[in-house]
Amino acid sequence: MGKKNQEGITIKKEENFTEWFIQLMQKAELAEYSKVSGFIIYRPAAYTLWEKIKEEIDKEFKKIGIQNCYFPVLIPESLFQKEKDFVKGFSPEVAWVTEAGNTKLPERLAFRPTSEAIMYDSYSKWIRSWRDLPLLLNQWNNVIRWDTNNPVPFFRGREFLWNETHTCFETEKKALEHGKKVMQAYSKVTKNLMAVPAIYGKKTDKEKFAGAIFSEKNHTYLQNGKVLENTCFHHDGQKFAKAYDVKFKNKEGKEQFVWQNTHAISTRELGGMLALHSDNKGIVLPPQIAPNKIVIIPVRFEQEKKVLKKAKEISKALNKFNPILDKRLEVTPGYKFNEWELKGIPLRIELGPRDLEKQEVIIAKRNTGEKVAIKIKDLKKEIPKLLEKMQTELYETAKKSLENAKTKTENKKELIKLIQKQKIVMVPMCKNPTCEDHLKAETSGGKTLFIDPENNPVKNKKCIICNKQADYWVYCGKTY
Repeated sequence: MGKKNQEGITIKKEENFTEWFIQLMQKAELAEYSKVSGFIIYRPAAYTLWEKIKEEIDKEFKKIGIQNCYFPVLIPESLFQKEKDFVKGFSPEVAWVTEAGNTKLPERLAFRPTSEAIMYDSYSKWIRSWRDLPLLLNQWNNVIRWDTNNPVPFFRGREFLWNETHTCFETEKKALEHGKKVMQAYSKVTKNLMAVPAIYGKKTDKEKFAGAIFSEKNHTYLQNGKVLENTCFHHDGQKFAKAYDVKFKNKEGKEQFVWQNTHAISTRELGGMLALHSDNKGIVLPPQIAPNKIVIIPVRFEQEKKVLKKAKEISKALNKFNPILDKRLEVTPGYKFNEWELKGIPLRIELGPRDLEKQEVIIAKRNTGEKVAIKIKDLKKEIPKLLEKMQTELYETAKKSLENAKTKTENKKELIKLIQKQKIVMVPMCKNPTCEDHLKAETSGGKTLFIDPENNPVKNKKCIICNKQADYWVYCGKTY
């Protein structure tokens, strides 16, 4: 019991979400803080999940013509400075290299916070004609943004992993059509693989990506009332094309600037999945993403050889689920149960002498703790059903939490109370960015999340902050 207390989660999710999550990441051996403040170590258990996300998204990207590439991590300052809104938006976050060895560099080099500057310089050389379009490139890389003093693994760090697609088109129509396909690809993976529901919506001008015409993102609600901004679509129009001289000759021989999009999914999405589904016992992994979907634990008090032999047979028969057979003798079955619950294996198979006599096993589902007895001969048929059921339950539970968190008001005092109660609140607002500043101040950190996609345009409503004519219904809440 003492060992369990020492190694298990000691803070409850509902009492201190952030401390619970940090313990979860460390004790389940997913992530660790490094010696450099704000930089997180991704341990194999976490990186394996990230590799699975990459693999599935790459499959979807290839269906819509996107190819992978890689650009350098360092960007010359002269390139970085070409788009003024972009520079203004990212300058506070940029880390610079000024020396190499003992030599001062003739020009500062930025560690990429994102890759527009260095990629579009090359695009301007590669694109000459309409025949070179569309150009659909993606890279999986790391970026550095020196923007946080309170790092939390996955949620807030000065370095994170992501993909960034940078695409170019002949027309705005083609750009917008392809942008939707990319977001559909993301959503397919986040829903079916990760069991993560989200609300899709357009950001206000104040909250959009620096340099974009508009930004649209998926938003995931966590049980502590905070919202994670996840997969995103930034339509850049021709702003970057004009800054970096990315143009082409159309079929009539006239020179035009390309139309551009950017998209991303980051390790923040992985953190959201882990936080959303996990509990006070540890990680809960959706079966579709779990590398090991089953752990088999022989309970060997007597008939040890027979029990272990049958456990090995079951493990071999269920090989496609990549089972873990825990044969350790130095720890008790109870200790093993706690350890694999902490690490999030979806199904636990228990097999003891009595089960062997009945030719059955006991299976425990990680998300609900529900136990069922299943005949050994039926395992191949029944386990896929249990895994599918668990995947659906995780998604539906998270979706219900999201829907229950949504509410609406036109009263500022009520808005403040609702955000304190961990709600995401739809309110009427105007486009004045000053009102968004007041919103943040008066709600102790609340902000506009996205313009509601269903209830606009707004009619005959007053801005909840300044009481002037509202421009749209917008959701508000707290974010990471």
